[in-house]
Amino acid sequence: MPRRPARPGALKDLAPLRIVTQIALLQLAYYVVAIVLIAFVMVVATGQRPEAKHFLDWRELRGDVTTGWTLGLCWMLDSLVTVIPILLLIARSKLVTDFALTIHFLHLVITSLYVRAFPTTIYWWLIQTASAGLMTGVGIWACRWRELQPMAFGGKSSKGKQPANGHAVDVNAIEEGEGSGSRGRDGAGTYEMVSMAPREPA
Repeated sequence: MPRRPARPGALKDLAPLRIVTQIALLQLAYYVVAIVLIAFVMVVATGQRPEAKHFLDWRELRGDVTTGWTLGLCWMLDSLVTVIPILLLIARSKLVTDFALTIHFLHLVITSLYVRAFPTTIYWWLIQTASAGLMTGVGIWACRWRELQPMAFGGKSSKGKQPANGHAVDVNAIEEGEGSGSRGRDGAGTYEMVSMAPREPA
């Protein structure tokens, strides 16, 4: 049975170097946003000086202290802001889940290496699960919204169209039913309005 030919551009989208580059950029954006949010909140809200442990130590995410809840909120906001680079770099809804889970898996590896221990607190896992779910859900919605946007060809639209005979056609007039016909909403063509004779009673 002959194999179905690949979609044009599919090999380019799945190139290993391209995927690695996208992952690296998304991970960098994820940590840059986290550093800005956590540093700002730690200085303004708690009056503490931000340290590396606030970003990479999973033991700081605790549910019994105010700092832990504050860091958890920062990580949730981070996942929401990271949707923007996902939309710009990925822009395909079916790939959002893979990249979102990859970001959180790499964060798990980095935090485990920093502490030299696997995360064991339930609160940390709850934050990471909620963060991954938020990033995936909002990212898929944003990418689908972008995919459904109409594509404009030619870069210019006007109310009148210039056919081959040199006479301009007013599209608005056609859509409103002016003249001998009416254009459908899909723009497929004009439809002539035909009057129907009243039916004689039997």
